[in-house]
Amino acid sequence: MSVYYHDYLHLDRLLDCQHLASAGSPAGVAHDEMLFVIVHQTYELWFKQILWELDDVLARFAGEALDESEIARVIDRLARVVEIQRVLVDQIDVLETMTPMDFLDFRDLLVPASGFQSMQFRLIENRLGVRAEDRVTFGGARYTERLRGGQREQVLASEHAPSLHDRAEAWLERTPFLDAFDFWGAYQRAVKELLAHDRQIVADNPNLTDDERTAQLAAFEQTFRQYEALVDPEAHAALVQEGSRRWSHRAFQAALFISLYRHEPALHQPYRLLALLIDVDEGFTTWRYRHALMTQRMIGRRVGTGGSAGGAYLTRQAERGRAFPDLFALPTFMLPARALDPLPSELAEQLRFHYQSHLDQPGRP
Repeated sequence: MSVYYHDYLHLDRLLDCQHLASAGSPAGVAHDEMLFVIVHQTYELWFKQILWELDDVLARFAGEALDESEIARVIDRLARVVEIQRVLVDQIDVLETMTPMDFLDFRDLLVPASGFQSMQFRLIENRLGVRAEDRVTFGGARYTERLRGGQREQVLASEHAPSLHDRAEAWLERTPFLDAFDFWGAYQRAVKELLAHDRQIVADNPNLTDDERTAQLAAFEQTFRQYEALVDPEAHAALVQEGSRRWSHRAFQAALFISLYRHEPALHQPYRLLALLIDVDEGFTTWRYRHALMTQRMIGRRVGTGGSAGGAYLTRQAERGRAFPDLFALPTFMLPARALDPLPSELAEQLRFHYQSHLDQPGRP
Protein backbone atom coordinates (compact mmCIF):
# COMPACT_ATOMS: atom_id res chain seq x y z
CA MET A 1 0.00 0.00 0.00
CA SER A 2 1.44 3.37 -1.01
CA VAL A 3 1.96 6.13 1.54
CA TYR A 4 -0.04 9.31 0.94
CA TYR A 5 1.48 12.62 2.12
CA HIS A 6 -1.68 13.93 3.77
CA ASP A 7 -2.32 10.70 5.66
CA TYR A 8 1.32 10.15 6.66
CA LEU A 9 1.42 13.54 8.39
CA HIS A 10 -2.10 13.15 9.86
CA LEU A 11 -2.92 16.59 8.51
CA ASP A 12 -6.65 16.26 9.19
CA ARG A 13 -5.88 16.06 12.91
CA LEU A 14 -3.01 18.54 12.84
CA LEU A 15 -4.91 21.26 10.98
CA ASP A 16 -7.94 20.81 13.22
CA CYS A 17 -5.96 21.69 16.38
CA GLN A 18 -6.34 25.46 16.12
CA HIS A 19 -9.36 26.28 18.28
CA LEU A 20 -9.62 29.98 19.04
CA ALA A 21 -10.78 31.21 22.44
CA SER A 22 -12.19 34.31 20.74
CA ALA A 23 -14.46 32.24 18.49
CA GLY A 24 -17.22 32.37 21.12
CA SER A 25 -16.53 35.94 22.18
CA PRO A 26 -19.29 38.58 21.82
CA ALA A 27 -16.69 40.75 20.07
CA GLY A 28 -16.11 38.06 17.46
CA VAL A 29 -12.99 36.24 16.29
CA ALA A 30 -9.71 38.06 16.96
CA HIS A 31 -7.81 37.72 13.68
CA ASP A 32 -4.31 37.50 15.20
CA GLU A 33 -5.22 34.76 17.66
CA MET A 34 -4.69 32.22 14.86
CA LEU A 35 -1.08 33.40 14.53
CA PHE A 36 -0.63 33.23 18.31
CA VAL A 37 -1.92 29.66 18.46
CA ILE A 38 0.07 28.38 15.47
CA VAL A 39 3.36 29.90 16.65
CA HIS A 40 3.01 28.38 20.11
CA GLN A 41 1.92 25.01 18.75
CA THR A 42 4.97 25.10 16.50
CA TYR A 43 7.13 25.81 19.55
CA GLU A 44 5.77 22.69 21.20
CA LEU A 45 6.52 20.61 18.11
CA TRP A 46 10.11 21.88 18.12
CA PHE A 47 10.31 21.17 21.87
CA LYS A 48 9.28 17.60 21.11
CA GLN A 49 12.11 17.31 18.58
CA ILE A 50 14.62 18.79 21.03
CA LEU A 51 13.57 16.25 23.66
CA TRP A 52 13.96 13.51 21.06
CA GLU A 53 17.55 14.64 20.40
CA LEU A 54 18.43 15.11 24.08
CA ASP A 55 17.09 11.70 25.04
CA ASP A 56 19.30 10.11 22.39
CA VAL A 57 22.31 12.09 23.67
CA LEU A 58 21.63 11.05 27.26
CA ALA A 59 21.31 7.40 26.22
CA ARG A 60 24.71 7.52 24.50
CA PHE A 61 26.28 9.15 27.56
CA ALA A 62 24.79 6.58 29.93
CA GLY A 63 27.48 3.92 29.50
CA GLU A 64 30.82 3.70 31.25
CA ALA A 65 32.62 4.87 28.11
CA LEU A 66 31.87 7.15 25.16
CA ASP A 67 33.92 6.19 22.13
CA GLU A 68 34.71 8.50 19.22
CA SER A 69 31.84 7.31 17.03
CA GLU A 70 29.40 8.00 19.86
CA ILE A 71 30.87 11.48 20.39
CA ALA A 72 30.28 12.17 16.69
CA ARG A 73 26.61 11.22 17.08
CA VAL A 74 26.27 13.38 20.19
CA ILE A 75 27.77 16.30 18.28
CA ASP A 76 25.30 15.77 15.43
CA ARG A 77 22.34 15.77 17.83
CA LEU A 78 23.47 18.88 19.71
CA ALA A 79 24.24 20.73 16.48
CA ARG A 80 20.67 20.02 15.38
CA VAL A 81 19.33 21.41 18.65
CA VAL A 82 21.33 24.61 18.07
CA GLU A 83 19.80 25.01 14.61
CA ILE A 84 16.32 24.46 16.05
CA GLN A 85 17.03 27.15 18.64
CA ARG A 86 17.72 29.62 15.84
CA VAL A 87 14.28 28.83 14.46
CA LEU A 88 12.74 29.36 17.91
CA VAL A 89 14.25 32.83 18.08
CA ASP A 90 13.22 33.65 14.51
CA GLN A 91 9.61 32.73 15.31
CA ILE A 92 9.52 35.67 17.71
CA ASP A 93 9.96 37.95 14.69
CA VAL A 94 6.84 36.39 13.18
CA LEU A 95 4.92 36.80 16.43
CA GLU A 96 5.94 40.44 16.66
CA THR A 97 4.05 41.20 13.46
CA MET A 98 1.12 41.23 15.90
CA THR A 99 0.74 44.62 17.59
CA PRO A 100 0.00 45.14 21.31
CA MET A 101 -3.56 46.20 20.43
CA ASP A 102 -4.01 43.07 18.30
CA PHE A 103 -2.96 40.99 21.31
CA LEU A 104 -5.37 42.84 23.62
CA ASP A 105 -8.24 41.67 21.40
CA PHE A 106 -7.96 38.18 22.90
CA ARG A 107 -5.39 38.31 25.72
CA ASP A 108 -7.88 38.31 28.62
CA LEU A 109 -9.51 35.17 27.18
CA LEU A 110 -6.28 33.23 27.85
CA VAL A 111 -6.12 33.77 31.64
CA PRO A 112 -4.77 31.83 33.54
CA ALA A 113 -3.03 29.86 30.78
CA SER A 114 0.63 30.73 30.24
CA GLY A 115 3.73 29.47 28.47
CA PHE A 116 5.00 28.95 32.01
CA GLN A 117 2.86 25.80 31.92
CA SER A 118 4.76 24.24 29.01
CA MET A 119 5.57 20.80 30.37
CA GLN A 120 7.90 20.03 27.47
CA PHE A 121 10.04 23.10 28.04
CA ARG A 122 10.35 22.25 31.73
CA LEU A 123 11.47 18.75 30.72
CA ILE A 124 14.07 20.26 28.38
CA GLU A 125 15.43 22.45 31.17
CA ASN A 126 15.68 19.48 33.51
CA ARG A 127 17.21 17.23 30.85
CA LEU A 128 19.92 19.86 30.37
CA GLY A 129 20.53 20.29 34.10
CA VAL A 130 18.81 23.49 35.21
CA ARG A 131 18.41 23.08 38.98
CA ALA A 132 15.24 23.83 40.90
CA GLU A 133 17.17 26.10 43.29
CA ASP A 134 18.37 28.24 40.38
CA ARG A 135 14.87 29.03 39.19
CA VAL A 136 13.11 32.30 39.91
CA THR A 137 10.16 31.57 42.19
CA PHE A 138 6.73 32.15 40.74
CA GLY A 139 4.37 33.72 43.25
CA GLY A 140 6.38 32.14 46.06
CA ALA A 141 5.64 28.63 44.75
CA ARG A 142 7.76 26.05 42.95
CA TYR A 143 7.59 26.16 39.17
CA THR A 144 5.83 22.77 39.13
CA GLU A 145 2.83 24.11 41.05
CA ARG A 146 1.40 25.61 37.84
CA LEU A 147 1.32 22.22 36.16
CA ARG A 148 -1.54 19.78 36.44
CA GLY A 149 -1.63 16.23 37.79
CA GLY A 150 0.32 13.81 35.65
CA GLN A 151 2.31 16.55 33.97
CA ARG A 152 3.49 17.85 37.34
CA GLU A 153 4.54 14.36 38.39
CA GLN A 154 6.43 13.82 35.14
CA VAL A 155 8.36 17.07 35.52
CA LEU A 156 9.11 16.38 39.18
CA ALA A 157 10.45 12.95 38.26
CA SER A 158 12.70 14.52 35.62
CA GLU A 159 14.39 16.60 38.34
CA HIS A 160 15.87 13.40 39.78
CA ALA A 161 16.91 11.77 36.50
CA PRO A 162 20.53 12.12 35.31
CA SER A 163 20.83 15.32 33.30
CA LEU A 164 23.17 16.21 30.45
CA HIS A 165 25.10 18.31 32.97
CA ASP A 166 25.58 15.19 35.12
CA ARG A 167 26.51 12.97 32.17
CA ALA A 168 29.00 15.49 30.81
CA GLU A 169 30.60 15.79 34.24
CA ALA A 170 31.06 12.02 34.51
CA TRP A 171 32.49 11.92 30.97
CA LEU A 172 35.00 14.68 31.74
CA GLU A 173 36.07 12.94 34.94
CA ARG A 174 37.17 9.98 32.82
CA THR A 175 39.57 12.14 30.75
CA PRO A 176 42.75 10.00 30.67
CA PHE A 177 45.41 12.66 30.04
CA LEU A 178 45.19 14.81 33.16
CA ASP A 179 47.79 12.86 35.12
CA ALA A 180 50.18 12.29 32.24
CA PHE A 181 52.49 15.21 33.03
CA ASP A 182 52.89 18.16 35.37
CA PHE A 183 50.56 20.40 33.39
CA TRP A 184 49.03 22.03 36.45
CA GLY A 185 52.37 23.03 37.93
CA ALA A 186 53.36 24.67 34.64
CA TYR A 187 49.92 26.23 34.32
CA GLN A 188 50.13 27.70 37.82
CA ARG A 189 53.53 29.25 37.11
CA ALA A 190 52.25 30.81 33.88
CA VAL A 191 49.20 32.21 35.68
CA LYS A 192 51.33 33.82 38.39
CA GLU A 193 53.48 35.50 35.75
CA LEU A 194 50.45 36.79 33.82
CA LEU A 195 48.68 38.07 36.94
CA ALA A 196 51.86 39.75 38.17
CA HIS A 197 52.15 41.48 34.80
CA ASP A 198 48.52 42.62 34.85
CA ARG A 199 48.79 43.69 38.48
CA GLN A 200 51.80 45.85 37.64
CA ILE A 201 49.87 47.50 34.79
CA VAL A 202 47.12 48.46 37.24
CA ALA A 203 49.59 49.67 39.84
CA ASP A 204 51.37 51.90 37.28
CA ASN A 205 48.25 53.20 35.51
CA PRO A 206 48.25 57.00 35.98
CA ASN A 207 44.59 57.27 34.88
CA LEU A 208 43.28 55.42 37.94
CA THR A 209 42.32 57.10 41.19
CA ASP A 210 43.59 55.57 44.42
CA ASP A 211 40.16 54.08 45.11
CA GLU A 212 39.92 52.61 41.60
CA ARG A 213 43.43 51.17 41.88
CA THR A 214 42.62 49.62 45.26
CA ALA A 215 39.39 48.11 43.92
CA GLN A 216 41.11 46.61 40.88
CA LEU A 217 43.95 45.17 42.92
CA ALA A 218 41.39 43.62 45.28
CA ALA A 219 39.68 42.09 42.24
CA PHE A 220 43.01 40.50 41.30
CA GLU A 221 43.09 38.76 44.66
CA GLN A 222 39.61 37.34 44.04
CA THR A 223 40.68 36.20 40.58
CA PHE A 224 43.80 34.55 41.99
CA ARG A 225 41.62 32.66 44.48
CA GLN A 226 39.70 31.18 41.55
CA TYR A 227 42.94 30.19 39.83
CA GLU A 228 44.15 28.52 43.02
CA ALA A 229 40.98 26.42 43.02
CA LEU A 230 42.11 24.86 39.74
CA VAL A 231 44.97 23.06 41.48
CA ASP A 232 43.50 22.80 44.98
CA PRO A 233 40.55 20.38 45.34
CA GLU A 234 39.62 21.83 48.73
CA ALA A 235 39.48 25.37 47.35
CA HIS A 236 37.35 24.10 44.47
CA ALA A 237 35.04 22.34 46.92
CA ALA A 238 34.58 25.67 48.73
CA LEU A 239 33.51 27.28 45.44
CA VAL A 240 31.03 24.45 44.88
CA GLN A 241 29.68 24.92 48.38
CA GLU A 242 29.09 28.65 47.82
CA GLY A 243 27.51 28.02 44.41
CA SER A 244 30.28 29.43 42.22
CA ARG A 245 30.98 26.01 40.68
CA ARG A 246 28.88 22.95 39.92
CA TRP A 247 31.20 20.41 38.33
CA SER A 248 33.73 18.40 40.30
CA HIS A 249 37.35 19.54 40.50
CA ARG A 250 38.54 16.89 38.02
CA ALA A 251 35.71 17.59 35.55
CA PHE A 252 36.48 21.31 35.56
CA GLN A 253 40.19 20.64 35.09
CA ALA A 254 39.42 18.30 32.18
CA ALA A 255 37.21 20.89 30.47
CA LEU A 256 40.02 23.45 30.73
CA PHE A 257 42.67 21.02 29.52
CA ILE A 258 40.55 20.10 26.47
CA SER A 259 39.94 23.78 25.74
CA LEU A 260 43.59 24.80 26.04
CA TYR A 261 44.90 21.92 23.89
CA ARG A 262 41.90 21.72 21.56
CA HIS A 263 44.12 21.65 18.45
CA GLU A 264 45.51 18.23 19.35
CA PRO A 265 43.76 15.75 17.01
CA ALA A 266 42.30 13.54 19.75
CA LEU A 267 40.79 16.58 21.46
CA HIS A 268 39.02 18.03 18.41
CA GLN A 269 35.73 16.24 19.02
CA PRO A 270 35.69 16.64 22.83
CA TYR A 271 36.24 20.38 22.38
CA ARG A 272 33.48 20.54 19.76
CA LEU A 273 31.16 18.80 22.18
CA LEU A 274 31.93 21.30 24.96
CA ALA A 275 31.43 24.19 22.54
CA LEU A 276 28.03 22.82 21.55
CA LEU A 277 26.97 22.54 25.19
CA ILE A 278 27.76 26.26 25.49
CA ASP A 279 25.84 26.94 22.26
CA VAL A 280 22.77 25.09 23.53
CA ASP A 281 22.86 26.89 26.88
CA GLU A 282 23.41 30.24 25.19
CA GLY A 283 20.66 29.49 22.68
CA PHE A 284 18.01 29.10 25.35
CA THR A 285 19.32 32.15 27.20
CA THR A 286 19.00 34.15 23.98
CA TRP A 287 15.49 32.80 23.40
CA ARG A 288 14.44 33.72 26.95
CA TYR A 289 15.78 37.26 26.54
CA ARG A 290 14.02 37.70 23.21
CA HIS A 291 10.86 36.33 24.77
CA ALA A 292 11.22 38.80 27.63
CA LEU A 293 11.70 41.72 25.22
CA MET A 294 8.70 40.64 23.19
CA THR A 295 6.59 40.40 26.34
CA GLN A 296 7.60 43.91 27.38
CA ARG A 297 6.78 45.12 23.89
CA MET A 298 3.34 43.47 24.00
CA ILE A 299 2.14 44.09 27.56
CA GLY A 300 4.54 46.66 29.03
CA ARG A 301 4.49 46.42 32.82
CA ARG A 302 1.27 44.41 33.07
CA VAL A 303 1.31 41.00 34.73
CA GLY A 304 1.47 37.94 32.50
CA THR A 305 -1.63 35.88 31.74
CA GLY A 306 -0.37 33.26 34.21
CA GLY A 307 0.05 35.84 36.97
CA SER A 308 3.83 36.35 36.74
CA ALA A 309 5.59 39.71 36.61
CA GLY A 310 5.68 39.37 32.82
CA GLY A 311 8.88 40.59 31.18
CA ALA A 312 10.67 41.16 34.49
CA TYR A 313 10.19 37.52 35.49
CA LEU A 314 11.41 36.26 32.12
CA THR A 315 14.52 38.46 32.27
CA ARG A 316 15.48 37.20 35.74
CA GLN A 317 15.00 33.59 34.69
CA ALA A 318 17.14 34.14 31.59
CA GLU A 319 19.95 35.32 33.84
CA ARG A 320 19.69 32.39 36.26
CA GLY A 321 18.50 29.49 34.14
CA ARG A 322 21.79 28.21 32.72
CA ALA A 323 22.62 24.52 32.80
CA PHE A 324 26.40 24.77 32.23
CA PRO A 325 27.69 27.78 34.19
CA ASP A 326 31.12 26.19 34.59
CA LEU A 327 31.66 26.25 30.83
CA PHE A 328 30.92 29.96 30.78
CA ALA A 329 33.52 30.40 33.54
CA LEU A 330 36.28 28.68 31.54
CA PRO A 331 37.42 31.74 29.52
CA THR A 332 38.56 33.30 32.81
CA PHE A 333 41.27 30.64 32.97
CA MET A 334 42.39 30.55 29.37
CA LEU A 335 46.01 31.42 28.61
CA PRO A 336 47.60 32.75 25.41
CA ALA A 337 49.21 29.98 23.38
CA ARG A 338 52.67 31.44 24.00
CA ALA A 339 52.26 30.85 27.75
CA LEU A 340 51.40 27.16 27.38
CA ASP A 341 54.07 24.53 27.87
CA PRO A 342 54.28 22.13 24.92
CA LEU A 343 52.98 18.66 25.63
CA PRO A 344 55.57 15.93 26.26
CA SER A 345 56.33 14.11 23.01
CA GLU A 346 54.93 10.81 24.30
CA LEU A 347 51.60 12.41 25.24
CA ALA A 348 51.48 14.40 21.99
CA GLU A 349 51.93 11.10 20.14
CA GLN A 350 49.02 9.56 22.02
CA LEU A 351 46.81 12.51 21.08
CA ARG A 352 47.49 12.14 17.36
CA PHE A 353 45.28 10.15 15.05
CA HIS A 354 46.54 6.56 14.86
CA TYR A 355 46.79 6.65 11.06
CA GLN A 356 48.89 9.83 11.14
CA SER A 357 51.16 8.39 13.85
CA HIS A 358 51.65 5.26 11.75
CA LEU A 359 52.72 7.29 8.72
CA ASP A 360 55.08 9.44 10.80
CA GLN A 361 57.16 6.47 11.85
CA PRO A 362 60.71 6.39 10.37
CA GLY A 363 60.92 4.39 7.20
CA ARG A 364 57.23 4.77 6.42
CA PRO A 365 56.22 6.37 3.10
